[in-house]
Amino acid sequence: MIDSRPVTAPHRSRTDIRNIKRMLPFLWDYKGRALMALLFLVVSKLAVVGMPLVLKEIIDLLDHSKDTLTLYLPLSLLLGYGALRLTSGLFNELRDAVFARVRYGAIKKLSMQVLTHLYQLSLRFHLERKTGGISRDLERGTQSLSSIMNYLVFNIVPTIAEFLLVAGILLTQYNWKFALVTALTVVVYIVFTLAITEWRMHYRHAMNRLDSEANSQAIDGLINYETVKYFTNEEYEISRYNKTMNEWEDTAVKSQNSMSLLNFGQGAVITVGVTFIMIYAAKGVVDGNMTLGDLVLVNTMMLQLFMPLGFLGVIYRALKYSLADMDLMIKLLDKKAEIQDKANAATLILTAAEIEFNNVSFCYNSDRQILNNISFKVPSGHKVAIVGASGAGKSTITRLLFRFYDTDSGAVLIDGQDIKDVSQKSLRDAIGIVPQDTVLFNDTIYNNIIYAKPDSSEQDVYKAAEMANIHTFISSLPEGYQTIVGERGLKLSGGEKQRVAIARVIISQPRIMVFDEATSSLDSKSEQAILQSLKDISQSHTTLVIAHRLSTVVDADTILVMDEGGIVEKGSHAELIAKKGKYEHLWSLQQSEKQLPEEG
Repeated sequence: MIDSRPVTAPHRSRTDIRNIKRMLPFLWDYKGRALMALLFLVVSKLAVVGMPLVLKEIIDLLDHSKDTLTLYLPLSLLLGYGALRLTSGLFNELRDAVFARVRYGAIKKLSMQVLTHLYQLSLRFHLERKTGGISRDLERGTQSLSSIMNYLVFNIVPTIAEFLLVAGILLTQYNWKFALVTALTVVVYIVFTLAITEWRMHYRHAMNRLDSEANSQAIDGLINYETVKYFTNEEYEISRYNKTMNEWEDTAVKSQNSMSLLNFGQGAVITVGVTFIMIYAAKGVVDGNMTLGDLVLVNTMMLQLFMPLGFLGVIYRALKYSLADMDLMIKLLDKKAEIQDKANAATLILTAAEIEFNNVSFCYNSDRQILNNISFKVPSGHKVAIVGASGAGKSTITRLLFRFYDTDSGAVLIDGQDIKDVSQKSLRDAIGIVPQDTVLFNDTIYNNIIYAKPDSSEQDVYKAAEMANIHTFISSLPEGYQTIVGERGLKLSGGEKQRVAIARVIISQPRIMVFDEATSSLDSKSEQAILQSLKDISQSHTTLVIAHRLSTVVDADTILVMDEGGIVEKGSHAELIAKKGKYEHLWSLQQSEKQLPEEG
């Protein structure tokens, strides 16, 4: 259900002002252009206000020269009137041209900052995010900056400038009643617009929330298309989307109905104001206090003023909508990264590339402990494997090593350096990983392999693919290495994706290598073909292997057996078999499964 309670106006206003202040730095680099655009705006408005003044002189001159029009044709005034119209149009276009760089440059800077910030946010945020909702929030947020600048520079500021000029002319040239009625009309109009708009803004916020929610549901379903099909849940996904869109539709209708009320009220206020102005002007002409030119002048000025003022109501609403859109993006920018480098963090210095976990404890949530006082070392050039049942905490080890999370207690060390004291970039540059859930970019196989080291040569790519036992397969494809793998690599099988991922880590040539279930999607034949390659490339590296299939780690120097967040056994394959403990039990189970049909 939608929370229909409106956000209080003072709180919303403070939030809007804060958000606008947050956007000002994006304009600061273009302050020279912004000032020039404002100067062109002032010149344009002076020309606009000057036109009724010239028109008044033309009408008065013609009115007093009825019998000798040909002798007194105000040619110079007519030319001046045309020149003012031309000046107004010219400087309006100059303002637009000069300000274009400000608007689009600011959007580019904002988009870059948001994307950079998203990459800086920690893994926990990205695991919990809804991609569809974030993409919609970012789209609306960046567009809102453009809209806000447009409204301020092209609508609100020009209207304020024109109102001040018109009010000044009316106050100095005519009866004070004209200026008073004009001011009262503007004040009543603005107060009415603000009050009604603030009242109805909660509908817009609800529409934004529901729009993002519906988009997230649709994107999430499409990303997991195969899962939806497996369980024939098309109707469920569509009904879920339809329920949210029904709420959005109801809210949108209420928003439109309240807008109609606002539009009618604004029109009524303007009509009353213009009517009183014209009554006073007509009376002035009848009494002889004003000329026909004065009547036309007042009428023209009112039309010039109230036409943009009538549009100002639409602009104000749009501005409020844009500020609401921006608020979601600002909240995203305000979200702090869970994992941050220390001030002046050092660069990781690799010598032996030795890994050490020293009394490490960790939990994702306070109600479930994942690791309990884990301690072990991976000596330089050694291969250490971690095995155990699902949920034992194996993959958490790799996440802590990459510092996607910080330990609750204890320390993770590389060559004696606490990874919390070094920069995340230098840490991750030193480690290569083949993750359990291999995801590829929707790009060519070649670009997916070279992604780990973009300056590699073609021969490096081919060599890495050969070592990963996938070069022959790639070469057999019609488009070879230029084959597009599809979104998340869905055009490739699980085994093919993992071999591409293995080639990708091989080409990066890191000192430390991590294989997190690296052969989990391979059949036995492919697995055996690739194990030797992994063994070859691991000889000169410090290697940490997270494995479910024990056959992949029999050659490890040390095998750690984990259970319920702790290390329960430790030793080589032969030593652990001889112990007749948990490892030997797992080994026996997996050996008996070899008689089952192989995974294709």
